[in-house]
Amino acid sequence: MNVNDSRMLVLKDIRIRLQDRLLFAPLNLTVHPGEVVTVMGPSGCGKSTLLNYICGILPPAFEARGSVRLGGRELTGLPLEQRRIGILFQDILLFPHLSVAENLAFGLRAGHSRQTRRFRVETALQDAGLEGLGGRDPATLSAGQQARAALMRTLLAEPEALLLDEPFSKLDTELRARIRTFVFEHARQRRLPTLLVTHDPADATDAAGPAIVLDRAPALSDGNPTAAAADPENPKTAPPPVPTAPRRP
Repeated sequence: MNVNDSRMLVLKDIRIRLQDRLLFAPLNLTVHPGEVVTVMGPSGCGKSTLLNYICGILPPAFEARGSVRLGGRELTGLPLEQRRIGILFQDILLFPHLSVAENLAFGLRAGHSRQTRRFRVETALQDAGLEGLGGRDPATLSAGQQARAALMRTLLAEPEALLLDEPFSKLDTELRARIRTFVFEHARQRRLPTLLVTHDPADATDAAGPAIVLDRAPALSDGNPTAAAADPENPKTAPPPVPTAPRRP
């Protein structure tokens, strides 16, 4: 096996159903280290649901089958924390009761000494252009600074793959282009196989990798169940909440 092959994200025969409806045709996809593959398609076709399945937070309303392998490991059946997959969502999920530095430290894996944790966080702050802002409340940061902090927290967890669920969609056009470049550069530097869900062709162009389109399956006579797949307010189809951080002492 090629050295790079051991770091690939490989999806084989992925099928996801809601009720008795297949969201999209069986999916086979290989994402190579440092490659950004774009997933596009109409709302409700299952793009975000696919990412939920890959990282292990698929809501119980869905039925899924198919193999997800990363670095030669089979991930299906493993909990989120054992999959070594980082994910950035449309909303920037920084914990409001923790400082910027504490948010970044939350991403670190257990086992580091206090000195090592402090060094890793300070290095990440510098890398993100956030020097001197570690003690700040995340709410005082600009949208771009928050986006960079969220990415660095994800990368500090040392993921082996990166999933991007429309993380640029709420940014204005100029900021979107800068943050997009920042995210893609860091993913490539770390040789992370990356899967990007987006509606914006400019995202796909900047990703400079393969692109696939998920087509929504025909609606059933009793309505369009895939519409629920895209609705985070629906308790039956929304993914589980992100783990909460401990409160400050």
